[in-house]
Amino acid sequence: MWKPAPYIVLLAGLLASCGDSVEHAAGRPNIVLIMTDDQGWSQLGSHGDPVLQTPNLDTLAGESVEMTRFYVSPVCAPTRAALMTGRYNYRTGVVDTYLGRAMMDPAEVTIAEMLGEAGYRTGIFGKWHLGDNHPQRTVDQGFQESVVHKGGGIGQPSDPEGTDYFNPILMHNGVERQYEGYCTDIYFDEAISWIGEGGETPFFAYIPTNAPHSPYLVPDSYREPYARQGLSDKDARIYGMITNIDENVGKLAHHLDSIGLSGNTVFIFMTDNGPTTRLYHAGLRAQKGSVYDNGIRVPFLVRWSDRLAPAKIDQMGAHIDITPTLLAAAGVAKPPEIEVDGINLLPLWEGEVTSLPERTYFVQAHRGNAPERYRAFAAVEQRYKLVQALSFSRPAPPDAPVELYDLIEDPGEATDLAAELPDVVQRLKAGYEEWLADVSASRGFDAVRFALGSDAQPHVTLTRQDWRMVTQDGWGRNDRVLGHWEVTSMSEGPYDIEVRFAKPAPASGAASIAFGDATETAAVAEGATQVRFEGVALRPGDGTFEARLEIGSEVTGPWQVDVSRR
Repeated sequence: MWKPAPYIVLLAGLLASCGDSVEHAAGRPNIVLIMTDDQGWSQLGSHGDPVLQTPNLDTLAGESVEMTRFYVSPVCAPTRAALMTGRYNYRTGVVDTYLGRAMMDPAEVTIAEMLGEAGYRTGIFGKWHLGDNHPQRTVDQGFQESVVHKGGGIGQPSDPEGTDYFNPILMHNGVERQYEGYCTDIYFDEAISWIGEGGETPFFAYIPTNAPHSPYLVPDSYREPYARQGLSDKDARIYGMITNIDENVGKLAHHLDSIGLSGNTVFIFMTDNGPTTRLYHAGLRAQKGSVYDNGIRVPFLVRWSDRLAPAKIDQMGAHIDITPTLLAAAGVAKPPEIEVDGINLLPLWEGEVTSLPERTYFVQAHRGNAPERYRAFAAVEQRYKLVQALSFSRPAPPDAPVELYDLIEDPGEATDLAAELPDVVQRLKAGYEEWLADVSASRGFDAVRFALGSDAQPHVTLTRQDWRMVTQDGWGRNDRVLGHWEVTSMSEGPYDIEVRFAKPAPASGAASIAFGDATETAAVAEGATQVRFEGVALRPGDGTFEARLEIGSEVTGPWQVDVSRR
């Protein structure tokens, strides 16, 4: 059984002490949680950007409790796992954003599952990025209505061929469907349609956009005003995407007003990590992918007009706090067997308390299947921050120094105090080491498997998004690499298996598939783009599925593989 570390016991005690907030919840509120992708703390007009136009978000900020020190992970899937569960991402199986490292263990219980069990309608519209196949899909993890793209972004290897930010092919309750329009508009329109006129049943609407993430596609009407002001094409597109998001936030807020639900709706706007541009950075250091503050500190606004007075709060909050806080707001008791790392922020938002007990937020993020001690990590307190920011993409050098900053006096992390305050350094290092050992022991870092041949999903598409690799990282069409999938066969089949290549075969050769003792080979003609295997039997149980294309001496992996149980 998982044993909480001492600091978790402290936070759990604080959560328990906030029980009154659950008890006096009068009328269950609706919940809207909007999270954009790659929009940094500085990228709001209300945060001082002199160019960016976000009038609706600026209005929302004036009506909200704003947490000015809110932390997430440096990249998206880890933030999403923590947000959905209230637990550090390393406990959930989510380590990175691709190559099989962004699939959440289905044993995790999401906020959607807990609210759904309590009678809420639950819907997601946009980006999930915690698993495309059963049992990790949105429809397996508590969302009753689901309109999402696959993988980590539209157009990545997991998406269907031909999809785009315009007229995208999305998954509607697990079934592919092509929509008309621009992706962000579609998510908000679908959410508004699903909310409808409200009703007696409260709803939880989660709207995680893939904008303003690359490839920075946006209607020209949003890009051109920024291009005319001299912004680079990339920045004009990013700012245009944010302005489009702003318009949609306004449209959704207006809908809630029109049906009389604004007052009793917990309306949250936040982002998943730092920005991909430093055009304006409000003095914060670095950007997405970094554990310096501009990679992990994000905007956080919450409006609940019936309960919360507008205020700015400089107390530290984090993504792990959202699940326990929303449960408290909804008056829903957390199941006793579920351990969370976050705390209930509602008393802070309501002004019942003005500060929180001192705690440390820990974060680490890098490429790879498992965390490595002292690689790209930070330990953040209300005042001090210990950080080793190198080596997101490659292992850290053995002598990589840690740095210490006073975030109150030096929010830009310019003056390293490690040599002057060795006791603080040692205290935070000890806390980090204890935390890493604890979260690593939760489930370990074995691959999270998905199912082949289940009744819930008889047709599964294997993609480079989720394959595992031994010595290389690769997933693009131009990456001539070989990977495999860690899966569980739920049925012997038989299966029809279609292997699709990243590019037409440059010459004749052979394609093969393998799972356990089942191996099949087929000839491939020059120019072929796929090959089909029919009536294949796969023994039930865990195993490694492989598919490969051999042209002469060159062996590469496929682009996608469809595995369909007859």
